[in-house]
Amino acid sequence: MTATRAGEAALDTSALSAHPLDALLRPRSIAVVGASASPDKAGHAMMQALDGFAGDLFPVNPRGGTILGRTAVTGLGELPGPVDLAVLVVPPQAVPGAIEQAAEAGVRAAVVCAGGFAESGPAGHELQQRTIEAARQGGVRLLGPNTSGFMNPVDGVFANFMPAAAALRPGTVGVVAQSGGINLAIAFLLERAGIGLRLGVGLGNAVDVGFADMLEFFAGDDTTTAVGLHVEGVADGDALVAALRRVTARKPVVAFKVGRSDVGDFAKSHTGSLTGSYALTRAALAQAGAVVVDGLDEMVAALQALRSVRLPAAPRSATGVAVLTGQAGPGLVVADALGARGVRVPELAPATLDRLGELLPPLTYQRNPVDTGRPSDTFPDVLRLVAAEPGIDAVGVYALDEPGVLDPVTAVAGAAGRVLYATGGPADAVERHRVRLAEIGVPLYSGPGDLAIGLAALVSDAAARAVPDAPPVTATRTLGRDLDEDEAKSLFEAQGLRTMGRRAVADRAAAHDVLDELGGPDNPVVVKVLDAAVLHKSDVGGVHVGVRSHAELDAALDAIDKIDGTSGRRYLVEEQAPGGTELIVGGVRDAVFGPVVLLGLGGVGVELGGSGAEPVLRLAPLSAERAAEMVDALPAAVLDGFRGAPPVDRGALAATLIAVSDVLTAHRDITEIDLNPVRVTSRGPVVLDAVVVRTPEEENHVQHNA
Repeated sequence: MTATRAGEAALDTSALSAHPLDALLRPRSIAVVGASASPDKAGHAMMQALDGFAGDLFPVNPRGGTILGRTAVTGLGELPGPVDLAVLVVPPQAVPGAIEQAAEAGVRAAVVCAGGFAESGPAGHELQQRTIEAARQGGVRLLGPNTSGFMNPVDGVFANFMPAAAALRPGTVGVVAQSGGINLAIAFLLERAGIGLRLGVGLGNAVDVGFADMLEFFAGDDTTTAVGLHVEGVADGDALVAALRRVTARKPVVAFKVGRSDVGDFAKSHTGSLTGSYALTRAALAQAGAVVVDGLDEMVAALQALRSVRLPAAPRSATGVAVLTGQAGPGLVVADALGARGVRVPELAPATLDRLGELLPPLTYQRNPVDTGRPSDTFPDVLRLVAAEPGIDAVGVYALDEPGVLDPVTAVAGAAGRVLYATGGPADAVERHRVRLAEIGVPLYSGPGDLAIGLAALVSDAAARAVPDAPPVTATRTLGRDLDEDEAKSLFEAQGLRTMGRRAVADRAAAHDVLDELGGPDNPVVVKVLDAAVLHKSDVGGVHVGVRSHAELDAALDAIDKIDGTSGRRYLVEEQAPGGTELIVGGVRDAVFGPVVLLGLGGVGVELGGSGAEPVLRLAPLSAERAAEMVDALPAAVLDGFRGAPPVDRGALAATLIAVSDVLTAHRDITEIDLNPVRVTSRGPVVLDAVVVRTPEEENHVQHNA
């Protein structure tokens, strides 16, 4: 291969790469198609960003000339030999042809920067399909289109439009973002926090290289210690979840899902309206092992901890955190934030408290969090003592920068690997401490709030790895027809779930006979319309509770008979359940993630807002451990018995979740299941209503295996 700068010898790029994406992400030679000598052109900015590239760099411009000291070739066909990567800075209409030319020239990967593809409408979608086909036929791996590229400080490759990114420090944190702008934003936030970047990739439209590809890359990359993930939307949920599970088994991932206001399309049942894409994507990311955060600053704080410290897998309830501060106020901030995030700050053992009394002055707070007062020479001993406590897995330390009073490195000596440190002081002093602490593997924060985020991330990461999931199954059965409530309840009774005594009847006389059998003045019954086509019976006046007499039964039947289209329908007469907390248990076959199980507040409050109203969502099939985790995620007030209601039988409720999971994953034509409400009684959970929504297989184009 010929020189790219006057007098330079070409690099040999004939050897095969060790990873399928090396030609894209760790290229040894690059051609910039659309390179420009005009400073106001994107092709010029790309050349500037790549100016320090140590391999062969070829500007490609039909006019030729010299660009930043390099002689431009007029086309890819003029390259002296194959190159690893072509960066295409050309108009969208020119992209398919440029990819074909790249393939003919032996190029193995391409970055497509232009927008104007599927995100812009039907014409752009057609152009995107042509681009995909050109890459597929030519064997060219694609990043983009609609991306600003990537930054690889470790290998010295900055294929993006911001030349300033070339100053990013190399490090061990990988970043995958759907937005090129967010990719850069995260990279600079990491830089500001003193964290080096391994590789930052903006996926754009991700027609080829996507989340799963990048996660697999980071899983096998020994340089990467933690990964940040920015998600706008997910096209292939199965691939994302599988890749996440593989990478989080080896290294932590912190994920941020945008789109909180997008609740997705409503489905037929109540369950469908509660599984919006935002909530479901967050739940899927967490179930696959990611630490899910609410913003970019929070992501950086979490990555700051997890790139250096990773706790053993353990349930959230089994992981203890201690807080040690030289000032009471910051300690309260940390403890309060940890409590809000469900992090356990346990009491210290009596022997530890006795020793603290020997080490600290009388007016200090000698419990957890520990307030030492202005640090003295016993501060390191206090930290080692607290860190050695058997019930403490991580320690958060906050102390002001006071030269001559406390040296952070000395303070954490002997406890590194379990400690996160925060300090307040002049910026230059904080930076010096950051560098020194990083050398012994201790993250440094500049405030108590970020310290709490880092500690919570350690606990969340440990908890995410503590719950095993059931192995995938393939749906092999079909219902073959729609089910009414009586038939749906029978389906779940076969799974071991409890219902109230009931009879399905075809006429009024039979309904009166059932009242004599099941009801009476002291035993009211519930009377319902029975029709598989009526999904929400209460909405049309099809549910009547507290029926005790034949006169009341006639009134209920009269009301049901007035419902439009009632002809030919049947009645369901059922024992009325005792009082208790009402929950909803449901299932949905999601178009992106496949079978999903839901648990939340039920009855008339199912769609009301308020604290704890958000449903718990998990991907199916459920393991026993996963079902138990869902139950534990309910508000404590519900689990312990709300307003005098019986406490929840957690094991029986978990079994209810598993039953829904099993039915949903076994039947490929079931799209939704809605057990609403499931009432928690003194005898355990009872299914009071059951709806099963199915789609004939010829109409169901979403064929997910569980």
